[in-house]
Amino acid sequence: MTTSDGGPEGTLPVALRTEALEQLLTERGLIDPKTLDKIITTYETNVGPLNGAKVVARAWTDPEYRRRLLDDGTAAIKELGFSGPQGEHIVVVENTATTHHVVVCTLCSCYPWPVLGLPPSWYKDPAYRARVVKEPRTVLSEMGLELDDDVEITVHDSTSEVRWLVLPERPAGTEHLTEERLVPLVTRDAMVGVAKVVAP
Repeated sequence: MTTSDGGPEGTLPVALRTEALEQLLTERGLIDPKTLDKIITTYETNVGPLNGAKVVARAWTDPEYRRRLLDDGTAAIKELGFSGPQGEHIVVVENTATTHHVVVCTLCSCYPWPVLGLPPSWYKDPAYRARVVKEPRTVLSEMGLELDDDVEITVHDSTSEVRWLVLPERPAGTEHLTEERLVPLVTRDAMVGVAKVVAP
């Protein structure tokens, strides 16, 4: 027999189990919720995406690094000190005016943690995982990214063996910006391929 969430009888959805475990550990004084929230926020919004933004900015300003990044993403990313679990094999693909790449993990939520941090909730959502493969232009439009009809869209499926990172197009009007000033422009969503980088 299964429950309403499709799991075996007697089981709870992952979110409820996680919340119950956190509450139990907090009550026993084993974890501090504020510290836990800070760690999660760091990986969701700071450490990971900031690392990826540094990789992108370097590729935009250093043609030789860009070539190495597209040839062997894992090695080039490691040059900047970013490696570790969930980043053992990263392939980098480049968006251009005529080609757009977008990443999904249809089986679960495989994601290049060292350069993007923890995956956002929408990336793990079954609707995104199923629909972006079948109707990528529609899904991207719903997420706020309108692409011309003549832009070819390629969807890459991350797995536990291969994780993908998108090298976004450098926006026009940023030619005068240094690598350091380009970093804050690069977003996590642009490195997944569901957004473009916008000039300041």
